[in-house]
Amino acid sequence: MQNDTQPQPRDTRHSLPMALLRAREAVMSRFRPLLAEHDINEQQWRVVRVLAEVDQLDATEVAARANILAPSLTRMIRAMTDRGLIARAKDATDGRRVLLSIAPKGRELLVKASPDSAAIYRQLEADYGADRLGQLIEMLIDLTELGVDAAPPPEQD
Repeated sequence: MQNDTQPQPRDTRHSLPMALLRAREAVMSRFRPLLAEHDINEQQWRVVRVLAEVDQLDATEVAARANILAPSLTRMIRAMTDRGLIARAKDATDGRRVLLSIAPKGRELLVKASPDSAAIYRQLEADYGADRLGQLIEMLIDLTELGVDAAPPPEQD
């Protein structure tokens, strides 16, 4: 027999983690054909996007900014350097530290993909509303910042 004094879990439609996953899938389903066209997966795309914003970052920071587990990024680095998407260097002061930067082919990929990516964003804005989309992004940033220190380690891929 169930104890009526304990709170019941929310239905999955109103569960925040489930809603976030469904929203991610709804957005990414629009971008996956573009990524496939350029023979790059979602994680690699995030790495390229992160590195396009900076001159150079250490691998740990790239993993954090791209929301990729460090061991997964470590496995990706060789394939991405072999394709010429990113460049890898050792830190002059700490040989254990790997520094990453976007390579010319990575920049070329961004230039080629940007018009289609912009079109996808425009369609999202048309479908959802530019103001609502902007507000949603800001609210998600706030929510993320709320849990940065309290978050448990991410699950394995």
